Amino acid sequence: MTRSPSTALATSQQRSTTGRGSHPTLRNCLRRLLATGLLPMATLSQAEPVTVTLTIQDHRFTPSVLHVPTASELRLIVVNRDDTPEEFESDSLHREQRVSGKQQLEVFLRPLTPGIYGFFGDYHQDTAQGSLVAE
Repeated sequence: MTRSPSTALATSQQRSTTGRGSHPTLRNCLRRLLATGLLPMATLSQAEPVTVTLTIQDHRFTPSVLHVPTASELRLIVVNRDDTPEEFESDSLHREQRVSGKQQLEVFLRPLTPGIYGFFGDYHQDTAQGSLVAE
């Protein structure tokens, strides 16, 4: 059985808007629930991440201990006031990012479980040490 080009086009458009065959995609289901008012918009929005700042000066992190909440995403701003580059590194946070001298970078972290997460400056490990305490 051969389909006309317009029938084939209509079938492909239906598949592209609903996913596979006639099963609606999750996105379309959410749109329908929002349109009918059955799903409040607030459930889809995410809270802003908690912002904390960490400064590198004289090859040391200040503050050396940061206390952060566990239930929020984090936006860690690392400001390097030294002329030389440094690397913000943490094995427990699975992060390793270089920040040039007199520059800053942003590190985004998912909500942490309670605990202590160490970090260090890879280029000056003897002095650039610190920890993030999630509580």
